[in-house]
Amino acid sequence: MSQQPFSAAALRGAVDLSRLGGGNGRPAPGAPGSAGAAPGPTAGPAAAPGGGAGAQGGVPGRSGALVHADDASFEAVVNASLTTPLVLVLWTPQVPESLQHLKELAQAAREKEGRFQVVGIDLAAAPGVMQALTPVLQQTFGQVTALPVVLGLVGGQPMPFYLGVQEMTQVDQLLDQFLQAAVTNAVTGRVELDGGEAPADEPAEDAEPELPPLHQAAYEAIERGDWTAAEQAYEQALQEDPADEQARLGLGQVRLLERTSRMDLTAVRRAAAERPTDVQAQLDAADLDVVGGHVEDAFVRLVDLVRATNGEDRDRARTHLLGLFDVVGPHDPRVGKARSALMSALF
Repeated sequence: MSQQPFSAAALRGAVDLSRLGGGNGRPAPGAPGSAGAAPGPTAGPAAAPGGGAGAQGGVPGRSGALVHADDASFEAVVNASLTTPLVLVLWTPQVPESLQHLKELAQAAREKEGRFQVVGIDLAAAPGVMQALTPVLQQTFGQVTALPVVLGLVGGQPMPFYLGVQEMTQVDQLLDQFLQAAVTNAVTGRVELDGGEAPADEPAEDAEPELPPLHQAAYEAIERGDWTAAEQAYEQALQEDPADEQARLGLGQVRLLERTSRMDLTAVRRAAAERPTDVQAQLDAADLDVVGGHVEDAFVRLVDLVRATNGEDRDRARTHLLGLFDVVGPHDPRVGKARSALMSALF
């Protein structure tokens, strides 16, 4: 696996997530664990009441092995982790295997009788969650180089598990250790697996959020590697609604995937290293940087290229960088930082 199983010590002092979703650093009134819990990172899992073996838990008002969250609802997720072990899965429709692995983890939650709940987080809809998790992810992995990103969450503290799709036989062992650590920290709530849950041998296909028709068409085209059809679907979605930010992000990501699908990684990296002012070589390398999760490296590379060039070459570098901003998303803090650097390079 990409990451060794965590130790019980990882349950303490990771990072405070309680301020997401417009919160004030404290559990919401009436939320699990709100009574007597101190705000901020001192309210660690050792202090979190588990509610006793078999207590009903999970994200309030949302039963089942799999729920979905975004920036606005993430405070409720953090609060739920005070009583129930949660597994966070950061995924994107542009990486279909990340969604499939999300379903596999939800199936594991059912097989373990609701002893943990899986929370799916579409990265495009949750830039604030990603920003909050970035310090602990960087500390553990350095760079996020594959999706999904899978973490445990107990008592408001995240525990990075691994990057990318992993064999479920190995994941199951990690989950057993995770649940044992949660019991040690008195976090033992269970989620209700009601009649709406699929049987253990039948994954729930309706657990994922419903996509608009054109987005669904684009997603299906991506799954079969038909970049042209995916582009056309997103372009039509933007024609119908120019303010459709998800379509704008999706279109940029599909175009990036199409470009990089034809590249020889070794040759591109060699050309970029040998020819630092070769515009095409640097554009190709920046694309690979973004696909590989090295977003800041891509931005720095192209800002430096803007500084080193002029005329048409400079305009190509600037335009390409702006396109990568659309791929990453306007709310990502790395985009804001790079925009400032670009302005400095231009003027």
